Amino acid sequence: MAATPDEFLRAGDFLADAEPFSPSLFLDLPPTPSPPRAPFAPASDDLDFISRMLMEEDIDDKFFYQYPEAEKNHRKGTGKAARGRRGASEVDLRTMLIHCAQAVATGDHRGSNELLRQIKQHSSPKGDATQRLAYCFAEGLEARLAGTGSHVYQSLVAKSTSVGEFLRAYKLYMAASSFRKVNFIFVGKIIMDAMVGKSRLHIVDYNVEYGFQWPGLLQMLAEREGGPPEVRITGIDVPQPGFRPAFQIEETGRRLSKCAQEFGVPFKYHGIPAKLETVHAEDLNIDPDEVLIVTSQCGFSNLMDESVIMDRQDIPSPRDMVLSNIRNMRPDVFIDCVVNGTYSAPFFVTRFREALFTYSAQFDMLDATIPRDNDDRLLIERDIFGPCALNVIACEGADRVDRPETYKQWQVRGHRAGLRQVPLSSAVVKLVKDKVKSLYHKDFLIDVDNRWLLQGWKGRVLYAMSTWVAGDHDNSKF
Repeated sequence: MAATPDEFLRAGDFLADAEPFSPSLFLDLPPTPSPPRAPFAPASDDLDFISRMLMEEDIDDKFFYQYPEAEKNHRKGTGKAARGRRGASEVDLRTMLIHCAQAVATGDHRGSNELLRQIKQHSSPKGDATQRLAYCFAEGLEARLAGTGSHVYQSLVAKSTSVGEFLRAYKLYMAASSFRKVNFIFVGKIIMDAMVGKSRLHIVDYNVEYGFQWPGLLQMLAEREGGPPEVRITGIDVPQPGFRPAFQIEETGRRLSKCAQEFGVPFKYHGIPAKLETVHAEDLNIDPDEVLIVTSQCGFSNLMDESVIMDRQDIPSPRDMVLSNIRNMRPDVFIDCVVNGTYSAPFFVTRFREALFTYSAQFDMLDATIPRDNDDRLLIERDIFGPCALNVIACEGADRVDRPETYKQWQVRGHRAGLRQVPLSSAVVKLVKDKVKSLYHKDFLIDVDNRWLLQGWKGRVLYAMSTWVAGDHDNSKF
């Protein structure tokens, strides 16, 4: 019998209702020099602290204890941040940004520089949401105008943030925003339901990165009635540059192995450093006696789309290739979590305008939930949003890696690849809706459309999640 929502939360709602890890977890691993990491990434030997942080029972209470003024803003949308937005400057920074983008697109250097000067004069990394947004986008416009977008982006990717800064900022984002927490709950509840009465589990995780999503699940599996199943995780991620392309993915596996050992869960891990679209069913040692779960957590938006390969009609899009490969794996369930965006257009001004709308929602969300004088908020905006926005604005061709599509476009791709969408569990939907309503700001969007669970801010959909099987797969057990 599947776990009820209440039982699921008592067993361990990865981020809010589970017990923290043992302090001894992972601490016996020797330090290893780290290669260049993605923006805002922690040193690999400090993931134990992050894992314990994500499991903390009182993550929201600790946030509000440290920043008591934020609680009323967080849940009701009032306070200094909201009043600041209502009393915003008369300067229309968004319109100025669009005019500047148009000038950049037409090669009007004189007009572009003058508009950039005005935007910089009225923007600030420590101002209100619009001022911070303008400051971020102005940096992208400046890099595009100078023709240095790819170089600046690569410099940001290679930059490392200190562990202490990462821990503080990541925890702040988890407490202020519902997006990642809902993602973890959604994936975990589906897997727990699929494992009822089963003794072996195989998870294929595209873009495994640092494995943040799995310690909570391992704990829940360890505590389930009847004992834990055998768990196998295949982590897939793009190789890192340099002499050790598999370094990060192997470190993730070592830590997850130690985590499973701590919880008493039989565990195996296999890392595949490769382009996502090149991994086939034959690479995974699929066992029909295992429950096979395939997940992608917002990673497919970095795959190249048709606009990059349009001169080769004989080559399918990497996005279609990866979905076809997943169909051939015939998973018991494929859990697809996507960034919902319309800023992938090849035409710069159109892309810029759509990115402006999307990032306006993200910056406004932080302004409504986190005080403006919080230094960790500045890290989120500078080291998470900043590099992604710059890549969209200042890079072209294969250098532009951030290419989100709408969830409806992904739905078409899924059906075209031979996948079949399955209905969302009403229990999962109720669980996450109740969680967002009880813990988060009233302007967070959580809704359902055409078998997609949608997340967003003030009506703008930012993320979407759905579940799929192969077109001819019998999914009656779900």
